[in-house]
Amino acid sequence: MRARLMDRVATIVLTLIAALIIGTLIGLLGFILTQGWHKLNLDFLTSPPDIVNAGGGIGPQLFNSFYLLVLTMLIALPIGIGAGIYMAEYAPDNKFTQFIRMSIEVLSSLPSIVVGLFGLLVFVNMTGWGYTLFSGALALTVFNLPLLVRVTEDALRNVPRSQKEASLALGITKWRTIVSVILPAALPGIITGAILASGRVFGEAAALLFTAGMSSPNLNFADFSLNSPTSPLNPFRPAETLAVHIWKVNSEGLTPDARDVADGAAAVLIIAVLLFNVSARWFGTWVYKKMTSGSN
Repeated sequence: MRARLMDRVATIVLTLIAALIIGTLIGLLGFILTQGWHKLNLDFLTSPPDIVNAGGGIGPQLFNSFYLLVLTMLIALPIGIGAGIYMAEYAPDNKFTQFIRMSIEVLSSLPSIVVGLFGLLVFVNMTGWGYTLFSGALALTVFNLPLLVRVTEDALRNVPRSQKEASLALGITKWRTIVSVILPAALPGIITGAILASGRVFGEAAALLFTAGMSSPNLNFADFSLNSPTSPLNPFRPAETLAVHIWKVNSEGLTPDARDVADGAAAVLIIAVLLFNVSARWFGTWVYKKMTSGSN
């Protein structure tokens, strides 16, 4: 009787905790979206911001956020996946491997503002690049590497050992086994982790304040040069992202509708991060079903 009572109490408490978490999330998202929903239109998403007058948009900031995301993932994915493969398939169980794991854990626990200060020192000052998109991408690569390494390693370790052993028994080399057998089987987990990391990149602000800068030139979207200061594709230009723009408008905004602009930008940012998370789960499940149906 006592055991049943304790089981019922524990079930009720855990259910209430889950409901509290879900309610807090729904309340937070609902408040942000209702505050900024009235600003979500094509003109707001495509027009540049106005420093003095009301009615500015977030066009360059939104483009900068997506461009920075692409640059960051182009740098971080090969390094993160390569490190994950090494940790899962090649690294021996010794003190050096333990040191690597400890370093990854320490790196993952660093506040983003510390990563930003490191990027300011190394990628901005020491290189002489100044505040650039590329500096921000390198700083966010440092920020996201622990997640990518852990996700890749876990996905590779979750592949059934029998698949690896069957491939090796056929005389296939270890590297070929990793590329043709283990990596495809682990692909859904790796893709899910990569999309979640993309969401973190899109919403990051603190590290970018010191690396990518808090301003953006007037972009000429007809100019596709990689060295023009007004070209949107130039990675060595300053770039204010959407998250940084929200902070800047809230703290330094001079326009009469600064609060409305910040609310609208926050709503866009929340929607983008939600889409990243939902698409990560959907795409990972879709790839897994495709692979399992193909193998059958």
